[in-house]
Amino acid sequence: MTGPQTNLQTARLILRQPAAGDWPAFRDFMHSDRAAFFHQQGNIGSIWRSFAAELGHWDIFGYGMWVVNRSGDDTAIGLVGPWTPPDWPESEIGWMIFDPATEGTGIASEAARASVTHAFEVLGWTTAVSYIHPDNTRSIGLAEKLGAVRDPHAPMPASHPDSSAWRHPAPQPGI
Repeated sequence: MTGPQTNLQTARLILRQPAAGDWPAFRDFMHSDRAAFFHQQGNIGSIWRSFAAELGHWDIFGYGMWVVNRSGDDTAIGLVGPWTPPDWPESEIGWMIFDPATEGTGIASEAARASVTHAFEVLGWTTAVSYIHPDNTRSIGLAEKLGAVRDPHAPMPASHPDSSAWRHPAPQPGI
């Protein structure tokens, strides 16, 4: 299945399909304290397989999480977007921001908002969640900023039973 477009552009960002050259940024992030909730620190094999899954998701489904770049700079500062592995009970909007210098700049919310809009309006999703560990206050704050609310009744991925689902509202036209 081929997605209708592979890149998105916002006021400050380009969201593009990940490439092999993004591996060092992903690897370094996954080894950092910022990635503690992914439970892969110190396991280079698991980190590599996670990155390969990001690339493969695009090949299999025709869409996936985008690498986030500032306009005019191809440096990967994060991954944000739709994620639908076959063992996930629901379609997810995921995010991981690699660069701590972006915290508080609105880059994560700008990229995530574009991803939610794309999932509903282009991919035709009728619902979307973000699975977030309850101690990941930065991600919970982003979900709330996007208008998502915790859904205690949502099914959880078997691999992440300690997470919570945050349900995203469908974007409202003109808002």
